[in-house]
Amino acid sequence: MKYLSLVLALLAAPALAAEPLATGPEVGTRIPAFQARDQYGEMRSFEDLRGPEGLLLLFHRSADW
Repeated sequence: MKYLSLVLALLAAPALAAEPLATGPEVGTRIPAFQARDQYGEMRSFEDLRGPEGLLLLFHRSADW
C-alpha cells in the first residue's frame, strides 16, 4: 500500500505542476467567417446554418482519416 501511494503521487506530480492546457477558444469568442462543404457538396457558411439560438459546430475526426 505504501508503494502504491508513492507511485500515485509520482504520477500525479507532473499533472499538478503543469499549466492547464488550452482546450479551445473562450466561451463567447466570435468565430471568423468561413465556408465549408456539407455532406451534399454544397457550400455553407456560418450565417447559412445559424438559427435563433446559435449553432453548435462539432468537428469529429474519424478513425479512417
